[in-house]
Formats: sequence, structure tokens, C-alpha cells
Amino acid sequence: MHHQTGFIRSITASLGALLLCAGLQSCKPDDSPFRAENEALKKQVIKQESLLSSLQDGNRVMQQQIDLLNQELRDAKKATETAQVDTKRLNEQLDAQLVQTKRMSAEVQRTAATQAAQYLKIEDKGAQADTLPRPLHTVTKAVEEALARNGYPVKVSVKTEQKAIYVTERKVTTPASLEVAGYRNQYLIALQALPANVTKLTVKAEYEKIARDGRILSVSTEEMADIERRLIGEVSKALDAANKT
Repeated sequence: MHHQTGFIRSITASLGALLLCAGLQSCKPDDSPFRAENEALKKQVIKQESLLSSLQDGNRVMQQQIDLLNQELRDAKKATETAQVDTKRLNEQLDAQLVQTKRMSAEVQRTAATQAAQYLKIEDKGAQADTLPRPLHTVTKAVEEALARNGYPVKVSVKTEQKAIYVTERKVTTPASLEVAGYRNQYLIALQALPANVTKLTVKAEYEKIARDGRILSVSTEEMADIERRLIGEVSKALDAANKT
């Protein structure tokens, strides 16, 4: 009887252990949702890492572009500074050349005017002169108009408040208003302001005849005086025309 009771207890304990084990197994939580969530999180992490890598690559490319632009800006600034230095140096050289040119031009004009004045003074006996009842600046303008109308470019001109001197280029033939074909001429003209708005006009001609074979023929005093008086007449016409307007 005692042996049977111990056997029953043993079986009961074994059954209890089996039931406890079965109960524990039946109570174990289901981890499937966690695994799915973990997988989703892993995918998101991988996606975020890929996006971050792309952003980093993009940042590197952008930084390279920024570095390139900065270098171009530095190069452009350096080129601009160099150009400014070159421009400043060229402007300084140009200013120096302009000053030198003006000085040389003034010297040439002074020399030519001096020579012309000396020539007019030396040849004054052979020149034709007239006094015109007009102020110096008015007669000066009339002389310039007469020379231009008859095709005489001015080689040298010097003007002051009291005097004016013109030396023309040497012209060959035409127009017939001052000389005929086959002649060549150059004028030296002096203007002197006198009191009461009167101007003295002196004209000296360098007049030459040219033969068909190229020989220079002599010109009589009367012919020379006639050519000089013709220019004085042209100046008077210009003054009359200006007075009418």
C-alpha cells in the first residue's frame, strides 16, 4: 500500500512537470512582429545610408564647383589688377607722349611762324598790303574762308590778340580765280591789328610758272603783284559776304 502511494506521487509529479513545461511553452510570446519591424528598420537604415552617401557625394561635387569658381574669381581679380596696372602705365606713357607732341608742335609752329615773319619782313617791299575796316578776328576768319575756297591748305597758322600769320601749302594749278593752269603758288599772309578796329593785311606769294617740259620760268613783278592782289580781293569778298549775312 505504501509502495503504491509513492508510485502515484511520482506519476503525479511527472505529469505536473509536463503540464508546467507545456504551460510555459504555450505562454512563450510570438516575436514575429518584432522581426518584421527590425527588418523594416534595417531597410530604412540602408536607405538612409544610401541617401547620406549620395548627399555626401553631391556635397563633394558642389564643393569642387565652389573651389573652381573661387579659383576663377581669384584669377579674374588678378587679371583685372594686372590690366589696371597695364592701363595705368599705358595712360602715363600716352600722357607723356601727348605732352611731348604738344611741346614739339608748339616749337615747330613757333619756328615756322618766326621764319614766316622774318620772310615777310625781308620781302615786305615786294608784298601787297591793304588796310581793312574790320577787326582782326573778322579778317582772320575771312582769310581762312578765302584760302579754303581756293584750295589752299594751311601749313602753319599762329594767332595772337594783335597778330596772325598763315603759311599755306604749295599748290599746283587751279582754280582760275587766283591763278591759271601751269602755275604753282604758296602764300605767306600776315595780319596786324590796328586802332579803331582796322586790320592790315599783307600778302606775299611764292609764284612760279612751269613750262611743259618741267622748267621753272621767271615771273615778272607785275604778275606776282597781281596774284597777291587777287587773294586780297578774295578776302574782301568774304568780308562783304559776311557783312551781308
